[in-house]
Amino acid sequence: MRVPALFASFLLPTLFFLAAQTSPTTPTVSGYKDFPTEEAHTEQTFLAVPDAKLAGEELKALTAEPHIAASPEDRKTAEYVAQKFKEAGLETTIVPYKAWLNMPKEVKVEAWDADGKLLMTGPVREHVDGNDPFQDDPRVTPAFNGSSPSGDVTAEVVYANYGRPEDFQKLKDLGVDLKGKIVLVRYGGNFRGVKVYIAQQQGAAGVLIYSDPADDGYYRGDMYPKGPYRPATAVQRGSVQFMFKYPGDALTPGIASRPDLPESQRLKPEDVVSLPKIPSEPLSYHDASPILEHLGGPDAPREWQGALPFTYHIGPGAKVHLLLKMDYEYSTIWDVIGTVPGTDFPDEWVVAGNHRDAWVYGAVDPNSGTAAMLEAVHGVGALLKSGWKPKRKIVFCSWDAEEEGLIGSTEWAEDHANQLAHAVAYFNTDVGVSGPNFEASAVPSLKEFIRDVTKSVPSPKGGTVYDQWKKNQAEAARHRNTNGVEEHGARGNAHTDTDVNVGDLGSGSDFTPFIQHLGVPSSDIGSGGPYGVYHSVFDNYAWFTMNADPTFVYEQQMARVFGLLVVRMADTDVLPYDYVTYGKEISAYLDAAEKKAKDGNLTGLDFSQAKAAAQKFTDLAQKVRDKQQQATSGSTQALAALNTQLRAVEGDFLSEPGLPNRPWFKHTIYAPGEYTGYAAVVIPGVNEALDAKDTARAQSQMTVLTEAINRAATTLDSITK
Repeated sequence: MRVPALFASFLLPTLFFLAAQTSPTTPTVSGYKDFPTEEAHTEQTFLAVPDAKLAGEELKALTAEPHIAASPEDRKTAEYVAQKFKEAGLETTIVPYKAWLNMPKEVKVEAWDADGKLLMTGPVREHVDGNDPFQDDPRVTPAFNGSSPSGDVTAEVVYANYGRPEDFQKLKDLGVDLKGKIVLVRYGGNFRGVKVYIAQQQGAAGVLIYSDPADDGYYRGDMYPKGPYRPATAVQRGSVQFMFKYPGDALTPGIASRPDLPESQRLKPEDVVSLPKIPSEPLSYHDASPILEHLGGPDAPREWQGALPFTYHIGPGAKVHLLLKMDYEYSTIWDVIGTVPGTDFPDEWVVAGNHRDAWVYGAVDPNSGTAAMLEAVHGVGALLKSGWKPKRKIVFCSWDAEEEGLIGSTEWAEDHANQLAHAVAYFNTDVGVSGPNFEASAVPSLKEFIRDVTKSVPSPKGGTVYDQWKKNQAEAARHRNTNGVEEHGARGNAHTDTDVNVGDLGSGSDFTPFIQHLGVPSSDIGSGGPYGVYHSVFDNYAWFTMNADPTFVYEQQMARVFGLLVVRMADTDVLPYDYVTYGKEISAYLDAAEKKAKDGNLTGLDFSQAKAAAQKFTDLAQKVRDKQQQATSGSTQALAALNTQLRAVEGDFLSEPGLPNRPWFKHTIYAPGEYTGYAAVVIPGVNEALDAKDTARAQSQMTVLTEAINRAATTLDSITK
């Protein structure tokens, strides 16, 4: 089913429209024959504006200097984005917040073998032989983990594979005691903060996290600068804040950390549950290799072996001195907010965002997304100059301090919680372009909307973005079937739909506060490819133009998709939510959870009421779908009333007490997993209780879930009356 977007009845100036239609860059898409003339004019005019060359120039400007959050260079990027917003005609403000951030004053890692021979002193500087003009900038911050405490620890090392719960359980089964040890883990499998979280629970004294070449290096393909993969000295920086507890400023959970917020309303650092208590440091595989090579003890399990040229052992056999001196203080960060007022439904906001700060240069993460957003804003600006006015308020957001813990977006969302209760969508992009393969995650109600938009945007490879997306997924499925492996994206889970797969939202980017705390229907889009320099000094303009998008045509594609999501949602008469798919997916989640309970011999759980509620929701959603299709006209007041009810359904899935031990996360259908961090856990209250073998909690959370589904079904029922 396709719920068409219904747009305002207005005529663009004829000359402007003809100029857009005859422009050599104007995309022509056959699907537009299905749209009203005014809508076709508006959307075709928008699609003609985003420019590949301009996107490249914007990316070059944004990545000219390292711009870690709260730095002077970060402030310069805020001013650059604000100027671009203003030039497009957006009402623009730079909004400051205070964030509790750490910066490294001294970082040292030393290792010795069992005989006391020095194995390494580091971390070594990130460097490659070849033409990389950015690697030696003295403003590059030494590699460190955001939210790590200071520490001075000397201890034996234990290798724990990816640092997942099952890896730590394997060590326990082998009789390995982690108390007082430094745990060495490799990136992958879960969020780095989860690795530290579990190690802390096990009594470890510290954590070292490295990128293994099997996952992110020469084993995958040629290393930069010859190819796209991680070179030996490259380090993946990142936050280890326990964002699965809550994201944002660590000292102000649930309230906005405005500069004038009284100290009495801020937590003391020692009382914060989202900050680790043990130190951690990221390493390159150049620095991790001599430590791993000299570990003794039993061989690591075969599946724990990486691609370094020796057999991995669990340890002990090597000792490490980890010295971290961190400077913690409140720092100012800067969100940039650009708005366009709405005409018919001014209180209904369409919010779109991307973060701007980077661990170093951030060409892919995040500024490929920023450049795409700026070209989307460029297109909206052209529409505004033509006389177009959106029916809903549009809010474009350039977030700061995302890398440290989704701080800028979380503080702004908490600051505007009342207004966002009426927001009809939040569209996110982060890693906008690392290659040509489009991908998306979303709440079920927006999945068909995203597919429809991609059917209207041309692909550089021919056909539409949708065509190439479907082709890429078919090829990936064949590859998985051949290799017997299922792969998931970092920030969402793959989910099988009847059409192209749109993933479920996990965490790790700025949609988190919108959907999982406030219940705003949300999505996340990007365009992927081989990307081996994530969070390193080599994620720069030179790498990008060599490997990701040399001619910036995928930047242009992303700008068109991102902007068209906003334009179409801002002007639709009837909100195009697909609640039939939502109901079917909830039913599938319940079936899977019931099977998990049976497989785990967890008896006595009653799924019947929750499954009945989900079926009732789906049945009512079918009737609501019919009403959405029929409501093609009517008074503004009547349409506003219908849209208010449609929007309320997502909010019905919130539970005010939140998840057990994680009250900030209020969505009963989607949350990041406590032990995954990035990947989504569906019906999280129930599934995490099942994972913990806690039948009583599972049944209690089943009741919470059933009540939420019934609330949403009641809202759907009211629409059908």
